Amino acid sequence: MPTNEEIIERALDRIGAGYVFPDKALVVGAAIRGRLAAGAYENLDGPALCETVTADLQEVCPDKHLRLLWTDEPQSLDPVDEDGGEAAFLALLRAENQGIQRVERLEGNIGLIEVRRIASAVEGARAIGAAMQLVAHSSALVLDLRGCSGGAPEGAAMWCSYFLPDDQVHLNDIYDRTSDTTRQYWTVAHLPAPRYLDRPVRILTSEFTFSGGEDVAYTLQAQGRAVLVGATTRGGAHPTARYAVAEHVLVTVPAARTINTVTGGNWEGVGVVPDVPVPAEQALETALKALRAGA
Repeated sequence: MPTNEEIIERALDRIGAGYVFPDKALVVGAAIRGRLAAGAYENLDGPALCETVTADLQEVCPDKHLRLLWTDEPQSLDPVDEDGGEAAFLALLRAENQGIQRVERLEGNIGLIEVRRIASAVEGARAIGAAMQLVAHSSALVLDLRGCSGGAPEGAAMWCSYFLPDDQVHLNDIYDRTSDTTRQYWTVAHLPAPRYLDRPVRILTSEFTFSGGEDVAYTLQAQGRAVLVGATTRGGAHPTARYAVAEHVLVTVPAARTINTVTGGNWEGVGVVPDVPVPAEQALETALKALRAGA
């Protein structure tokens, strides 16, 4: 097991090389190394080290994706196994039904889909399509993202595609620092289930809703296609890679930033603000009441 100092230095090297804002990476490195030299991280066990360093990282740079994570599952430190956490994420999605927690038909012919993670567009397409097929003939839809912890940008674009008319809608761009490139995200041309058009959509949000879940909510709100009900979300808009810096410690490095084509910005640090602000636990009841009243 490497020392705490070695773990922190490895993490700072990753942040310095990959963080989407290089100037902020320099500030972060100087601040954390100062605390390291002052003995702030001595004698901390793994979970406590991750918690303490994360708090310090986010105090210096309030980016909620920037953190150290403890994992009970040993991670490979072999460079050939590095994939930014992609394989582990796909395995997690397979174990969690591609992020789809439940699909229901509620009173008044209102569909409800609860999503906990945003799947990849490739592996998740059939599951997303199956959920949308089950609500295809509903009169209105509630998309519950209150427990959504994030996911894939391509999957977010696929979810959004179901609510927009064709493949001609430019949703957002993502600038990647490592490659110095910008990738455009558009609605998908061919979907496994019918598009959900010309009917009301309510999206439920909470203080927990994060990253990919925020992407779907923010994008459909900006496109004028959904009404958001609930609480302001956590505020993480930077696509992120994970790297093992010890067998049980990962550093998450936001290497890109999202640029919405309607607003020109994103939700980083401020969250997605709902159209109908209510406590998250009241969001479903509030949304259903409005839909059943024809509002």
